[in-house]
Amino acid sequence: MNELDRAGQAGREASTEAGIEAGIEAGIGGGMESGPEAGEHAERYRRRRLDEELIDAYDEELEMEVDDRLQEAGFEISDEARALRRVYFRELIRLQGELVKMQDWIVSTGHRLVVIFEGRDAAGKGGVIKRITQRLNPRMCRVAALPAPNNRERTQWYFQRYVQHLPAGGEMVLFDRSWYNRAGVERVMNFCTDEEYEEFFRSVPEFEKMLVRSGIQIVKYWFSITDDEQEMRFQSRIEDPLKQWKLSPMDLESRRRWEHYTHVKEVMLQRSHIPEAPWWVVQGVDKKRARLNCINHLLSQVPYHEIEHASVTLPARVHHPDYIRQPVPANMIVPEVY
Repeated sequence: MNELDRAGQAGREASTEAGIEAGIEAGIGGGMESGPEAGEHAERYRRRRLDEELIDAYDEELEMEVDDRLQEAGFEISDEARALRRVYFRELIRLQGELVKMQDWIVSTGHRLVVIFEGRDAAGKGGVIKRITQRLNPRMCRVAALPAPNNRERTQWYFQRYVQHLPAGGEMVLFDRSWYNRAGVERVMNFCTDEEYEEFFRSVPEFEKMLVRSGIQIVKYWFSITDDEQEMRFQSRIEDPLKQWKLSPMDLESRRRWEHYTHVKEVMLQRSHIPEAPWWVVQGVDKKRARLNCINHLLSQVPYHEIEHASVTLPARVHHPDYIRQPVPANMIVPEVY
């Protein structure tokens, strides 16, 4: 079992009751205890998980430096955890290099790619989208995260507002939630009628087949997390001022309706899984592992190869003897606070 396998296994175990107890026993308190001691260990484990959520929110290019700052502030990071993070960063950078090659191939061939990210609130969709787009050209790789439809859009053909975001030749579009809102949140929250819900399932297979026939490749991901993991992530958003904006009244209501979401998700996957655009389920409890697995799988779905380019030579600057650089007025200078 390699380092990433061990990391993934630890994440999956920590998402279950047994895993929590094992984490308390082996990683925090040592020994099985009851009464107040067990409660203290459980609270310590909970705090550690919230601290890990905070650390994970930092950008990759800052995280290694952040490790040192956190240790100075009293946060404990084990040698094993630090080693696993290095493995994660190494793999992420390698996969992002492949994404750059894939983007280059898409631009060169005029390929059109749509990637749909669906899942429960706090399942990790935004995190993997951020890692995919981090080193790509934003003109060629766009994110479509549509707000709730306005009054005019509610009177349109349901798919109409999504069509305008579809890619042209040489582009890829990542939908952070998509037309599958009707099969998920709209159904759970009673934002659509039974007739509109059934019409969606009659229309969506034909809609996606039409897109595929036109030359658009569709890759659809569902991010799956456990009840306990979603609760932990919501709690982290409540306690972290930098993430509180992510927590909406809709998120809180979705938490209450967990079982209804489970049912509509199962129906959606069953009724919209077609050969032309199948669903792929990403196990999302271990966020870092989920990111790597999703990116690796996406790369396997696109028949890209490295595009050869002529070597680039920087031309020499042309100097003119009469060139004079004018000074910038002092009142236009940004104050150098740092």
